[in-house]
Formats: sequence, C-alpha cells, structure tokens
Amino acid sequence: MNTARISFCGRFPSLIPLHNSLHPPRSAPESQLPISRNKYWQRKSFDNRLPQTQQVMTASSGENSKESKSSLAALAPLQAVLFDVDGTLCDSDPLHYFAFREMLQEIGFNGGVPITEEFYAENIAGKHNDDAAAFLFPDDVQRGLKFTDEKEAMFRRLAAEQLEPVSGIYKVKKWIEDRGLKRAAVTNAPRPNAELMISRLGLSDFFEAVILGDECNHAKPHPEPYLKALEILNVSKDHTFVFEDSVSGIKAGVAAGMPVVGITTRNPERSLLEAKPAFLIKDYEDPKLWAALEELDKK
Repeated sequence: MNTARISFCGRFPSLIPLHNSLHPPRSAPESQLPISRNKYWQRKSFDNRLPQTQQVMTASSGENSKESKSSLAALAPLQAVLFDVDGTLCDSDPLHYFAFREMLQEIGFNGGVPITEEFYAENIAGKHNDDAAAFLFPDDVQRGLKFTDEKEAMFRRLAAEQLEPVSGIYKVKKWIEDRGLKRAAVTNAPRPNAELMISRLGLSDFFEAVILGDECNHAKPHPEPYLKALEILNVSKDHTFVFEDSVSGIKAGVAAGMPVVGITTRNPERSLLEAKPAFLIKDYEDPKLWAALEELDKK
C-alpha cells in the first residue's frame, strides 16, 4: 500500500493531451537499444563517450574525509533525509537520454544529427520539463511541452522494464529506518514518472511524502520543493540533509539551507562541485558516506 503523500504547492500544471504521434523506438541495432542491457548502457561506456573533461570522476574514499564527516556531524541530532529520484534513487539517465535522442532525431532536431550524451548532460539532465521545452523549442514552447509529454511516456515504457536502483540504496534505507528518521522524495519528475520509479524500486512505503516540483510554484533549482518537504515533515533544515545527483538539485538543496551529498551517477563531477555540495560520493556504498554517517551516530 502506497502511504506516501503527493504534495501540492498551490499550482496545478496545465494538462496537455498526449498526442498519438509518439511511436515506439525505431528499429535500431541491438547494440544501441537500452532493452539489450549490453555494454552500451553500462557506466563505463556511457561516461567514456563524453569528452575527458566531462567524464564522471569519482573521488577516492579518503579524499576530503574530514570535510565529509564534519559536514554531516553538525546536523546531530539528525531528524530527516531527503532524496531526489531520477539519478539519485535509480540510474535513469540512460533511459531519458535514449528517449530524447530518438525522438529529437525523429523530428529533425539539429538537422537530424543525434544529440550526444554531453549535450544531454549539460542542457537537459535534472531540469524541469518546462525549462527543457523552452531550451529545445525556444520559438514554440507549447510544442516543446507536448514533445516532453510524449518523451516522458516513452521513458515510462522503458523504465517499467529496465529501471535499476543506485547501488547501496537499500542499505541506506535500512540505516534510516533503524534510526526512525523522517524521509521524503523531492523531484522535478512528472507525477506519473515519480510514482512509477518509486513503486518499481519498492520504496512506496518508505517515503512519508513525495514533493513534486511540477506542482510547486517553482521547481528546482529553486529551493521551494525542499522547503516544502521540511514543512510537511515538520523538521528543521539544521537537522536534515539531502541526496542529489544533478546541478539543479544540488543548488536547490543548498539554497534551502541544507548540506547536500552529491552522487556522481552520471553527471560530471566538475559540474556538480560548482553547485557546492557538502561532498560527493560514487553511490551509497561509498566508504566516504559511511564514514560520515558513523560520525553522525557518535553525536
């Protein structure tokens, strides 16, 4: 039974009918379809296709260990942990990228040349669909909004079969539950996406609230979604931290006054660091994270 509460922040998005122009992905070599689960979609291949300066770089477990410990230790007694969804709970960017690439190529975007992972990471990943639509279709935003609706439908078809959790998420889940901490998901994803991903990951009963940027006056990178989460959980920003994987998400958490643990699931470490996270981790198995949580337990 899903006990999470979907939060409304005073604005309902206008409903745009889903057009029938959406088609399943065109036939493609097995090596390029995410359904194949081949090396094209493994982390190494995805990262290595980016220019060297844009590749995901994972900090060693010992790097900045003192900073990572102290940045969370100051939160004691910890009251709550907030999570982004896309790229933070699950490794969804390859599916989003595939959907954008296929559908943009189909309509002749960029002269029919497929967008690159670098283009996706820098201009689309982590952004609200309103912003993505305005960026991709600056002269016809309504067309862009219809396009992103159709793209999300394609993503959901892919995610229903292929979505995978970020490594170690269930270990962190248990750590939070064992300590009776409050928790919420805070996402820029549309409601159907958020519900599908959280349900597929088996986390529907874990979250006490799900805050949708789509239904707030301002989505990330504005702090409102995270501030709304604090309000609903009735906790203090001084005793709460955030897990995020995108620049816009990290900026939102920091602007809300909380330390943010950045996850280098897909986005370049250099870009994430510019958003000023407390520290970065590879995933939830990262020894740096557990050193910080152990320090919290001592307080």
